[in-house]
Amino acid sequence: MGLFERYLSIWVALSIAAGVILGSFLPELFAGVAALEYAHVNVVVAVLIWLMIYPMMIQIDFSSLKDVGRKPKGILLTLAINWLIKPFTMAALGWLFFKGFFADWVDPQTANEYIAGMILLGVAPCTAMVFVWSQLTKGDANYTLVQVSVNDIIMIFAFAPISALLLGMSDIQVPWETLLISVLLYVLLPLIAGALTRSWLNKAGDSEGDSNIHRFVATLKPWSIIGLLATVGLLFGFQAQTILDQPQMILLIAIPLLIQTYGIFAITYYAAKRLSLPHNVAAPASMIGSSNFFELAVAVAISLFGLHSGAALATVVGVLVEVPVMLSLVYFANRTRHWFV
Repeated sequence: MGLFERYLSIWVALSIAAGVILGSFLPELFAGVAALEYAHVNVVVAVLIWLMIYPMMIQIDFSSLKDVGRKPKGILLTLAINWLIKPFTMAALGWLFFKGFFADWVDPQTANEYIAGMILLGVAPCTAMVFVWSQLTKGDANYTLVQVSVNDIIMIFAFAPISALLLGMSDIQVPWETLLISVLLYVLLPLIAGALTRSWLNKAGDSEGDSNIHRFVATLKPWSIIGLLATVGLLFGFQAQTILDQPQMILLIAIPLLIQTYGIFAITYYAAKRLSLPHNVAAPASMIGSSNFFELAVAVAISLFGLHSGAALATVVGVLVEVPVMLSLVYFANRTRHWFV
């Protein structure tokens, strides 16, 4: 794990502070950025999101799909968690906390937006960071690659309908056209661009091609970092006044997100043990189940609800809590290796 990944929460916290300060003193600048929209998509944020997503998609090797049958129990477990359990538990926690426990502290409109952001996080499974978590737990690299590839394929078809279903159940109106454009812009096109780039870099199909891919991704990595931190800074700049008036909202959003992540890990890890999976499959399976594709969630929240929305804020809080929580789960998984065969 590199310096950036290890201290991601610190860099994100610094970007939040910079965004809030600049948003307080230079509101006209942020208003100008917010106005740069086309078809409900903010052009500046779209460019920044692509800087984050594109390098990730280059790492996805769809030729690994031929190995999908080699670890069937691990694949099926993670698919069930990611698509049949996780989105619905996230929605349930959102309703429980923002319609129940926190109802007196959050107005109904803002509560709906926070729930929407949580739902989008719950429906967006795993990111390239999963490769890091898998490596830290000595996970099966081939299984991890196959699982991420399968999830990306499913996401093209399942993200929009599941998101629309859960948002609709929460009485949140969803413009289907905008949702489908978001999937096209932030899932399908980056996947195609990543696959074409990988194919071009790996023409020889040997170790030299792999080296070309690693070098190219390493070259893009600083831009990916800039994209993430700039997006976080912008979002908190847009929300600066709200955050200064109600800083406790960050904590209120973080609480159900923490419960969701630890809860999903516990369910997956226990199920993996019951299925007698080896630790090098159980650990990455649980990490994939717990982790979120927060870059996609941020982008879709902005497209659907706007830069100033509570939904966008909720997805960015997801970025803030992701790394320290996942590192704690890596520690736990490594300490409990003896539980598995």
